Amino acid sequence: MLQRPNNLFFLLVTFFIFWSGWTLNGVVSDPETNLLHSECSPFYEYVPSNFSTFSENLNTTFREIRGQIVTQNKYFATAQQGGGNNPVSTIFRCRNYLSIPDCAACFDVASVQIGNCSGGADGARVVCDGCFLRYETSAFFDQTTATFNAVSCGGDQTKGEAFTFTSSVQQVLMNLQTTTPTITGFHAATKTQVPNNGPIIYAFAQCIETVTQSGCSNCLNTASSNMPTCLPNSGGKAFADWCFMRYSTTSFFPDNQTISITLLKKQGSSKKGYIIGGVVGGVAFLLILFALCAWFKRPKISKRVPTEEITGASKLNRPVTYSYKDLKLATKNFREENKLGEGGFGVVYKGTLKSGKVVAIKKLKFRQFTRMEEEFESEVKLISNVHHLNLVRLLGCCSEGQNRILVYEYMKNNSLDRYLFGKEKGSLNWKQRCNIILGTAKGLAYLYEEFHICIIHRDIKTNNILLDDNLQPKIADFGLARLLPEDKSHLNTKFAGTLGYTAPEYFIHG
Repeated sequence: MLQRPNNLFFLLVTFFIFWSGWTLNGVVSDPETNLLHSECSPFYEYVPSNFSTFSENLNTTFREIRGQIVTQNKYFATAQQGGGNNPVSTIFRCRNYLSIPDCAACFDVASVQIGNCSGGADGARVVCDGCFLRYETSAFFDQTTATFNAVSCGGDQTKGEAFTFTSSVQQVLMNLQTTTPTITGFHAATKTQVPNNGPIIYAFAQCIETVTQSGCSNCLNTASSNMPTCLPNSGGKAFADWCFMRYSTTSFFPDNQTISITLLKKQGSSKKGYIIGGVVGGVAFLLILFALCAWFKRPKISKRVPTEEITGASKLNRPVTYSYKDLKLATKNFREENKLGEGGFGVVYKGTLKSGKVVAIKKLKFRQFTRMEEEFESEVKLISNVHHLNLVRLLGCCSEGQNRILVYEYMKNNSLDRYLFGKEKGSLNWKQRCNIILGTAKGLAYLYEEFHICIIHRDIKTNNILLDDNLQPKIADFGLARLLPEDKSHLNTKFAGTLGYTAPEYFIHG
């Protein structure tokens, strides 16, 4: 049988860590060892050729990881042992606000918990408040798809205005979801006070460092979308293989280890409204400015604010730049057979990059190249930083000569019109239809109210709503109308695309 890690050894080590943290440092330690989730693979799915060797390889990876934590002050560690003979790959992630002794103590508890799995289990994972531990018999560090996601709610329902608290928490989580993937180490913490002297929201998000930025973003998108089941409770945690997200009205990390989240804010001050502390404050302040401008200005086409004039715009991530030659090769010289569709903004082709990644490549159609040429890079940079589960992700662009090309993530299931009016008509059940409706609404709400700059779509219709592998909706073509010449509108130019649904007040006043 599989030999479990020496429980007595780990318990003694844990006791020593607690004692040393208390007596040597003069502070009360809290390794946050509360168990949230544990899972063992069925023992019959894998039979090691040698149980003793497999057990030793597993224990060796545990010793290596613990050594990295204690001697190298690491919050994230991996280890592999065994090669082709009873191999084991292990990964560990500790919350960055813990002390190193607390991190080690959380590892000890998690490793003992994993030791409870039946002998021969080819994989196991443990999630605690303070850490995550997983091992597998196959290499999985570059895996991008989470095998589970869960939510744990805590605390009582908040007193006072539940709606204000709920909306504040959702905004904080959205900001964390957007910001965390852009931070080195994929972890961020913040604290924000709810308006009208409400409670303080403490929130934290973290991803495993072996995933890509997009993998981190996707995982946090799922976590954030699952969290509303806890609201308006005072605490909630969402977790998966690759990420962790938590909020609470009770502090669970020290102030001196809080990572500040800097959102893009417009310069100036407002005499109307209020400034909410931290993350929510920046977003609310920006929305109030836009509302005031819309209220007092006479009806006319609103002038755009050049991206470079927005304070902090330099902090946006630049989109990947592709060469025209590479995109031409990816689409086999933009062959007709690779054409996915055509709209008012341009022609879309299916392409395969040199890396093997399949993408959607859109050649934009412009009749004028004056102001658009000047603003193309800054506007595309803005759009590429829009991250939401229900918005098509812009991966990069090409700007060579007269060519303006955008590279998007590829949607295998095409657009919604195919399922309502085309070949797949009648194939959607009511649950799928409701999910598509809600997802589309969430995407639009993010563009109009939650992103730091209000982006009006102007052209919502079924062929601008794409469906991913799981038939989840993703809105396409958002933000492109920002490149319109200032003396043009979506009503009198083919550039803005065919006329789909537009908010009546926007249709009338601009």
